[in-house]
Amino acid sequence: MSARHAALEVLSLCRKKEGWSNALLKEQISKEHLDKRDAALATRLCYGVLQNRSLLDFYCKQVLNGRLRDLRPVVRDILHLGLYQILLMDKIPVSAAVNESVALAKQYCKKQPHAVPLVNAVLRRASQKTDWETPQDLETRYSHPEGLVALLRSYVGEARLEPMLRANNGAPETVIQVNTLMTDADTLKARLKTEGVSANPHPWLQNCLILSGTGSIEKLPSFQEGLYYVQDAAAKLAVDCARIPQGEFLVTDCCAAPGGKSFAVAMAMGGRGSIISSDVHEHKVSLMEKGARRLGFTNIQPRCFDATEFDPDLENRVDFAIVDVPCSGYGIIRKKPDIRFKDPDTMNQLPQLQLQILENQSRYVKPGGILLYSTCTLVRRENEGVVEKFLKKHPDFSLENLELPDCFGDEKRAMLALVPGEFETDGFFICRLRRNA
Repeated sequence: MSARHAALEVLSLCRKKEGWSNALLKEQISKEHLDKRDAALATRLCYGVLQNRSLLDFYCKQVLNGRLRDLRPVVRDILHLGLYQILLMDKIPVSAAVNESVALAKQYCKKQPHAVPLVNAVLRRASQKTDWETPQDLETRYSHPEGLVALLRSYVGEARLEPMLRANNGAPETVIQVNTLMTDADTLKARLKTEGVSANPHPWLQNCLILSGTGSIEKLPSFQEGLYYVQDAAAKLAVDCARIPQGEFLVTDCCAAPGGKSFAVAMAMGGRGSIISSDVHEHKVSLMEKGARRLGFTNIQPRCFDATEFDPDLENRVDFAIVDVPCSGYGIIRKKPDIRFKDPDTMNQLPQLQLQILENQSRYVKPGGILLYSTCTLVRRENEGVVEKFLKKHPDFSLENLELPDCFGDEKRAMLALVPGEFETDGFFICRLRRNA
């Protein structure tokens, strides 16, 4: 099976709402046993089409005889794949883009006799066209729904809006956290070089490396030996903002899967203390257990537990509570491009859930303890709005300033919003609260 076949399969599944593109793509690459090169191409094609769906429709209308809405969904997907290769990639021969797309049409459209000549004609017309119109509106140019653009504009402002939309359509860096209980950054960098992987220090986070040329990270011996784990810089910064020292502390991490923050806490405490890492999904708890074993962390206790339920055994006992809540995910669109197409109305109840989780987890924090609230979204009602409501109801908690890397400036703040396009991170919100002693 080819990379283009894998990409089309994933696009079809995403269209049928059978899962998220990142998970489906990983499964498809494994299922079809794609090598490193084909896996990279399948990923680029799948993400590229999802990131540029409206733009590709805009171009398709210029070379299509007929109405776009009359196309069968699979034909539209095939045309998107072909147009993306012709117009937005520079290393794919036009002939290969056309011929492979026609081959897909022959395979997937056997009951649609007009599909093959249509795909062939549209893509050959596109390959010869030189007078393309370009979209003037941000919604089409960056393929973000109008409502989402308006929402993000209200949060980040006009000046930061277009750089953020552009970043949402870019490829994220592969950032890893060095397992400092097993190795150090320089030693790991040298080891990765022997495996054909380039690694450079992160510009503002210690013990973090940015990788390139990895292929499937899970297959690298250094990964299998537990020398590092993959985690975006924003998530690592959130844990750093908790300022957890080495020692025998009790830490809770709710909604913790896949476990990256718990792993960062385990290293911060020097492998000591106890971390109760909970998630409501059993299969995700199993992933955390597997990850902790690979990394050699014995101070993590994964468990299946609902973050909205109260555990009386933890009341007033916890030194640090990490509360990274379910959210709309608008900060990780570059990693899950299909998030942009979610119906916003389905997320109206999120702030209520987030506040419920935050209030419940706050009951565990001992006097003088720290409560760290975070999300991977940029929506004010899920971030500052939740914190403000919490503080009104819980005067025994107070905002506390974050300690941030120098690149964030000297401004004192207890809440930080990371916007894609500014610091090469996911979009993220971090807030530090202390329970009054």
